[in-house]
Amino acid sequence: MSSPEIDHSVILEPHDVRILRALQIDPRVGFATVATVLGLSELTVARRYRRMRRAGVLRVIGVVDPGALGQSRWMARLRCRPGSAPAMAEALAQRDDISWVALCAAGSEVTCAVRSRSPEQRDDLLGRRLPRAAAVLDLQASVMLRQFVGGRGHYWAALTGTLTPEQEAALGTGDGPFPERPVVRNEPVQLADQDEKLLAALATDGRASLVDLAAAADLTPGRASRRLHTLLSGGVVHIDVEIAPMALGYRARANLWMRVHPGSIKAVGRAMARMPEVGFAAALSGPNNLHAVVHCRDLDELFEFTSDRVGTLPGVEAMEVSPVFRQIKQAGTRVDGDRLTDPPSDRSR
Repeated sequence: MSSPEIDHSVILEPHDVRILRALQIDPRVGFATVATVLGLSELTVARRYRRMRRAGVLRVIGVVDPGALGQSRWMARLRCRPGSAPAMAEALAQRDDISWVALCAAGSEVTCAVRSRSPEQRDDLLGRRLPRAAAVLDLQASVMLRQFVGGRGHYWAALTGTLTPEQEAALGTGDGPFPERPVVRNEPVQLADQDEKLLAALATDGRASLVDLAAAADLTPGRASRRLHTLLSGGVVHIDVEIAPMALGYRARANLWMRVHPGSIKAVGRAMARMPEVGFAAALSGPNNLHAVVHCRDLDELFEFTSDRVGTLPGVEAMEVSPVFRQIKQAGTRVDGDRLTDPPSDRSR
């Protein structure tokens, strides 16, 4: 049976893309504000947003940064026994501490991002469960040392220019939403039980109203608003606007595992963060010390991009291009075919 795909009758029109850009700038912005800035009716904005949600084009969710809680983040590559990789990928995607899962190498390798909330959870997965799994032939795990782009920075450069500078200023800051910073904070944030409840509600719907967030966290709307502001401004959580790459015309996705001269890794990472094709880039431990996830319109564009623009960056010594065979999970969102899927209880806002 073929995998479900984005309903191709749902074609993103210019107004849809402008709405996506408005959400990138302020993921919790009200439909009325977007309507005023774009010169549309509030009903039109709400209708187009919900249409894109139903079609699996986008999700708006809260994503916790484990680094703010004092925990490291890891990238793992698993070479699996023939025929066992899809089941391994599905099992990993069911875990809350795995935010990104992809099948690569024609379906024989699983790549995943580990965002454990505690050292015990991380050690149990990377130190015990995966090495002992019968399906795993080889495991390579690298700790993230510095992230150059990702989070709310997904597709930021790709949609730059969609709105005028005046429109972006009316919605908020026009600066890039991902500030480069250390992966793990020196002073971890301590979360209260009510914070955990609020974060759980945001993980389901990043645009949940203050009334709903207050109800979920046993707070008044005023206190929920103040806690939300504290968690957002402190970098504990960010509101991610996750977009299905196919909706933007990106049909070729790949992991780039790069070997960069240590003295050039910051310059290369920052240069890649400005490229529209790059959705994620980070410095890692190990021989392949820079990892990037890129989206191109086809394989020819992927070849031109990696050879002419990435491969020529000063300091790049070697690069492995590993096309994504099938995406299973991205930014904590399950992917079904080319559609982003909601949890059963998720509601459109």
